[in-house]
Amino acid sequence: MSKFIAIVAITVLTGGAVQTQATGAETRASRYMLVSAEGLKLHNVTAEPATLEGKKGLRVTSADQRHEPLSEELATIANIEFSSGTFEAEIAGAPAPEAGEGARGFVGIAFRVQEDMRTYDAFYLRPTNGRAGDQERRNHSAQYISHPDWPWFRLRKEAPSKYESYVDLVPGAWTKVKVEVNGTEARLYVHGNEQPTLIVDDLKSGAHFRDLFVEPR
Repeated sequence: MSKFIAIVAITVLTGGAVQTQATGAETRASRYMLVSAEGLKLHNVTAEPATLEGKKGLRVTSADQRHEPLSEELATIANIEFSSGTFEAEIAGAPAPEAGEGARGFVGIAFRVQEDMRTYDAFYLRPTNGRAGDQERRNHSAQYISHPDWPWFRLRKEAPSKYESYVDLVPGAWTKVKVEVNGTEARLYVHGNEQPTLIVDDLKSGAHFRDLFVEPR
């Protein structure tokens, strides 16, 4: 399904005991303005500079090719390692003009993406669900997935309501999101709220550890 995804900026902060990039308690923060496709790896998508609500970002859409249904569509930042830490971004999404009336649309951020471009965790929003007249549809506004083994329909079937939540959304409007990842737990924050919209305490990708130093006394 065609979709509109725009990202104005993303800040990634990695650090702490469970991580892949920093050692010890060292913390490294990086900011990516994402006003061009330079430094991105595009997988089944195209990306071009665009301006939305006066802010510069990227317009990311499905590539004009016939890839398999449920094929991953990703724009990833090259040469960055992330296992645990925090990242923040502004994102906006809406179904493409040619999409059908029942199209939901979705936009989100994947993390712990593996080289196969099929294995990753992600939080995503469904902007057209946020103010829908149907309450059940509203309850599917924010969702967690872990591909390829845990797509949304499996999670919804095996653990109804555990991996999705309601959040107020407007299609095509910039939305601030923050994700905190710590080992097997992740929290999604939307609109700068202090309380998380969605908490996942059993990330399907598991925990990642590196450079552990132990000095017995």
